[in-house]
Amino acid sequence: MISSVLVANRGEIACRVFRTCRELDIRTVAVYSDADENALHARVADAAVRLPGSTPSETYLRGELIVKAALTAGADAVHPGYGFLSENADFARAVLDAGLVWIGPPPEAIEAMASKTRAKELMAAAGVPLLAPLDPDAVTEADLPVLVKAASGGGGRGMRIVRELADLKGELKAASAEAQSAFGDGTVFVEPYVERGRHVEVQIVADTHGTVWAYGTRDCSLQRRHQKVIEEAPAPALAPGVEERLHSAATAAARTITYAGAGTVEFLVSGDDVHFLEMNTRLQVEHPVTEAVFGVDLVALQLGVAEGARLDGDPPQSSGHAVEARLYAEDPAQNWAPQTGTLHRLSVPGIRLDTGYEDGDTIGVHYDAMLAKAVAYAPTRAEAIRRLAGALERATIHGPVTNRDLLVRSLRHEEFTTARMDTAFYERHLADLTTAAPDPYAPLAAALVDAHGRSRFGGWRNLPSQPQTKRYASAHGEHEVHYRHAREGLTADGVRVLSAAADLVVLEIDGVRRKFDVTRHGDRVYVNTTALTVLPRFPDPTAQQAPGSLLAPMPGTVARIADGLTTGSAVQAGDPLIWLEAMKMEHKITAPATGTLTALHATPGQQVEVGALLAVVQQEPPL
Repeated sequence: MISSVLVANRGEIACRVFRTCRELDIRTVAVYSDADENALHARVADAAVRLPGSTPSETYLRGELIVKAALTAGADAVHPGYGFLSENADFARAVLDAGLVWIGPPPEAIEAMASKTRAKELMAAAGVPLLAPLDPDAVTEADLPVLVKAASGGGGRGMRIVRELADLKGELKAASAEAQSAFGDGTVFVEPYVERGRHVEVQIVADTHGTVWAYGTRDCSLQRRHQKVIEEAPAPALAPGVEERLHSAATAAARTITYAGAGTVEFLVSGDDVHFLEMNTRLQVEHPVTEAVFGVDLVALQLGVAEGARLDGDPPQSSGHAVEARLYAEDPAQNWAPQTGTLHRLSVPGIRLDTGYEDGDTIGVHYDAMLAKAVAYAPTRAEAIRRLAGALERATIHGPVTNRDLLVRSLRHEEFTTARMDTAFYERHLADLTTAAPDPYAPLAAALVDAHGRSRFGGWRNLPSQPQTKRYASAHGEHEVHYRHAREGLTADGVRVLSAAADLVVLEIDGVRRKFDVTRHGDRVYVNTTALTVLPRFPDPTAQQAPGSLLAPMPGTVARIADGLTTGSAVQAGDPLIWLEAMKMEHKITAPATGTLTALHATPGQQVEVGALLAVVQQEPPL
């Protein structure tokens, strides 16, 4: 019996595993980097061991340090979580060689699926349907579009859709460079890209006695940069017979590699066609939706399999529907740029929330941008979607910009509600989904910020005063507010303030009384879900940058610079010049105009803050 588990991971998944361990009276051990010294997973564990350094390569990817930490802390088992070393066969062997229990599949099973090209060969031999890889040198116009994929790793790294034959060579090179940086393996391959395909996967659990159970299906088609955003179980609107074929293929895949534990087999589904993509030999981020509809604890099942338990009887039956949305600290309108800073408040009441953060925690630059997973369950799909969208809309999120509004709009989009979505959903709809909708209360919110401030710092004036003007910035733009204090109270742009307390302001708008929650964090004030910042009366002239300046849109690391790029290089508008890596994502910075690179301040490996000057492009004068 397992008595103490070290989780070789961080954040949300470490906290998730700890929760089940506590319910089973199993002692927990965390590992943490210097950047995670005060992270939630390190705080809630029974014991925690420091991994010196901040970057993943210094810490969570150092298998020998993690094994040593487990032995030092007295753990007798290791759970890998997902990401980092979770699909590293050498790490699994090191854990077993140290006399510890590995809460995962056999190293040989991990190895069999570690390379997507090798996995496809195995699946083809087992009769599992798949898309055959293409020879990159033999791709023709008739083969387009194609998908370039990294042979190792996951999370969308090293993936490129190619629609023009002339772009293939460059995208192969770019994908290889990204894969090498992310996984230490630059091997890539090419396969047909299926338009309007859906990403559907099967959760399997296998014991060490030859039993394999398939826990239904999940649809994970809504993805950004090939990374999942919204997932649900079961996968809706599958063609007749497809679910049975998926289950059959998934169990065949597991049996082929003598699998044990929890794993996921991923497929591309287009109508009646089913194509094997890959097998993730670990727990998936989206496992909660399967837990919700089957009423199981997949982490508990993992622990049981690791202890040698049998899967007795028949697989459980599912009921109802569950939908999960990944809440990211990122700005979808700015090319998904990750955001950092203090998370002052995070509350999504009424539904399941899996997170690695608490109020007041810092969101750093070194790791994934996911703040939490919000999961709603209901008897029907429509009810589950409505419940999740409503909970996110009412959520209190104070801190860096998030994708909350995008999630709400996506959940309510007609293509999603009618189950007609596919993996290109955001390619078609991102612009519309991120266009700031007019917020009728944003100007009023700015007005009541002043009312709130005066109630806290000095109270109401009893004498008439001159009209006042203030300017505020929000996600919906800038707002100029006109207000006046008089004997009858404060009015702002025709709105009457009925009361103003430290955390609540009540306004009368067109005869309707409305309540606004108000919270202040430094120079930013949150009014319900609207964040407002007071703008200075006069702009700071030192904040201006020279035309053509390329500024870092986020804090991160300079991953690489375009080949041959130096001061004096001629560039074309749209040319990729610099790649930044932040929060496990790579962001391309392009030339804003055709001209000459007159300054280059970025160097590979350099750590930069948001707004840092990376380069300057001087635009060619018009002819």
